[in-house]
Amino acid sequence: MHDGALLATEYRALRHGHAEALFPMIERVMAEAGLVPSQLDAVAVAIGPGGFTGIRVGLAAAHGIALAVGARLIGISSFAAVAARVAGVVDRGCEMLLVALDSRRADLYVQLFACDATTALAAPQALLADRLADHVARVAVGLRPTSMSPGDGGVLIAGDAAETAAVALGGRVRCAIAGDSAPDARGVATAALRELGSDAVAGAVRPFYLRPPDVTLPKRPLPKRPL
Repeated sequence: MHDGALLATEYRALRHGHAEALFPMIERVMAEAGLVPSQLDAVAVAIGPGGFTGIRVGLAAAHGIALAVGARLIGISSFAAVAARVAGVVDRGCEMLLVALDSRRADLYVQLFACDATTALAAPQALLADRLADHVARVAVGLRPTSMSPGDGGVLIAGDAAETAAVALGGRVRCAIAGDSAPDARGVATAALRELGSDAVAGAVRPFYLRPPDVTLPKRPLPKRPL
């Protein structure tokens, strides 16, 4: 992106082979944009939650590029990336924005935002589907007088698990689904531009996981004791 305008983008859905695919993609996008690495002022990267390998590969590449060209490194959560993508279409009369992400397990990764698509109303969580409606209702009650029932203002649901989340709410909350709102580089870049224009103090850019990786190390054999 340059001056807020998108110059080039590329997207591929991968379960494996992230490391081999990423740098050729970056080279193609830079060529299409007509830029050389020394022109980069900032490098933005998704920090998760998401696939364990993809996050690690993306972070390693972003750290290396930013260090090599002297660019600022900005980490953006997958939730913030989705919220930034839909910020222009959020109905200001809605009560909340619910970002729901596919965890590739039985639960959902979720975070609730105000209708400005910027202000977080609750911390990110990994929730089973049958607990989502209660979670949304609790946050809604905290936003309005207790005499009002939760969900009167409506909830916009975005993310690659938006339809699953809508089903999980089971009609208990009035909701609408934002189409084409999966986390991607456009959302990451948009959120990063917003951060660059703010007075926020950037912290260390580290991976953000809502659960431990599904990897276990073999147990070390116990040392033999002398008889």
